[in-house]
Amino acid sequence: MGDGKLAIALTLAAALAVGEAAAQGAPFDDERPVDAIGEMLSIPETTGSVDAEPHRLPLEGVRPAEPVPPAVARRPAPKPARPAPVAEAYPVDLLIALANDAVYSDAPYPKGQHADPRMIKLQVLLDRAHASPGVIDGINGGNVAKAIAAFEMMIGHPVDGVMDAELWARLESVSSEPVLTSYELTEKDVGGPFTPVLPADYAEQAQLSAAGYRDPVEMLAERFHMDEGFLRRLNPDIDFTMAGSVITVANPGAPQKAKVASIVADKGRRQIFAYDLAGRLVASYPATIGSADLPSPTGVHAVKAIAINPEYWYRPKVNFQQGENTKALRLPPGPNAPVGAVWIGLDKPTYGLHGTPEPSKIDKTNSHGCVRLTNWDANELAHLVAPGVPVDFREPELPQTAETEPLTTGITPARAVPY
Repeated sequence: MGDGKLAIALTLAAALAVGEAAAQGAPFDDERPVDAIGEMLSIPETTGSVDAEPHRLPLEGVRPAEPVPPAVARRPAPKPARPAPVAEAYPVDLLIALANDAVYSDAPYPKGQHADPRMIKLQVLLDRAHASPGVIDGINGGNVAKAIAAFEMMIGHPVDGVMDAELWARLESVSSEPVLTSYELTEKDVGGPFTPVLPADYAEQAQLSAAGYRDPVEMLAERFHMDEGFLRRLNPDIDFTMAGSVITVANPGAPQKAKVASIVADKGRRQIFAYDLAGRLVASYPATIGSADLPSPTGVHAVKAIAINPEYWYRPKVNFQQGENTKALRLPPGPNAPVGAVWIGLDKPTYGLHGTPEPSKIDKTNSHGCVRLTNWDANELAHLVAPGVPVDFREPELPQTAETEPLTTGITPARAVPY
């Protein structure tokens, strides 16, 4: 996976319509040109930012906007939690029904590798509220706690990253649609073209015309913000290559529309916070932000350029060398490119916020200095920002590693102050 300190030259790309995107292996749509890193292209830097809406998903409704008060002081520490039960493997039909009908309970969320109905609903509800939990998989984890804390900040609730009845009710008020729904595969969904095998070696990748989705499952999982394994779990007997097949998918809801005036890249929480001009937190995303060996930038930098479906340039003399590849290489665009399907370049050369070919690993692995998001989160953010938006890289309050639990307490109102 490439990013950050790699030298990147990005070409402009127009995203396809949703159906066309699925067919071509490019996940996003926008017919207007977008800017790229100006000094690496012989084009003007005045083409502007992405301002088209991200694609909508089936059965998505438009939610009315509501005022978001600033964050408030956190609550006293909760009582010791009860031991979490071990998640059980529900029959698929029962799992779907229980997820759609789930109600709030203060019982601990189960641990383990089986999807839990309440956790499925919680993840979808958080996604709809623009407090992204990353991939929807029905499994409890640190990204969920971070998303809960972010939602608490959005609504002015005491912040501790713990779900309660009030939060659940507020999340349910965003949308009453089922969290799991049906979707019929189209000819475009199954028609490709796909990239069944994407070589790890950059020299071999450079011979390809696109770094598309491997198959319809990967494409559909990203479209519906899901883990691939979870999508297969919900559809055990489905032929994903056959148009007309009806599958069960997550129903995450409409994209955020509020324009973003400032961004905080919180290295300690490994999370992106996006604020509007009034200083209200309007979106949050789990993120991989650099590493100890290849750290992300420090201080405040500005968004310089935005590209959808960018090409990626590997230049070993500038940053790092992969294997025996000693020459610069142009790697093809696509959702499985090293920077995924989106690039939000900063005024610090070679650094940016971008997508990833491995969404399930967000906040679980390190990056090469950049900020890595899921492709769908990066796409949403790209449509909310413009060149000049400041990105403040906040240093960790406590030592953090990819394996440690994120901080979900101690979030202060100062984090909602606009630039």
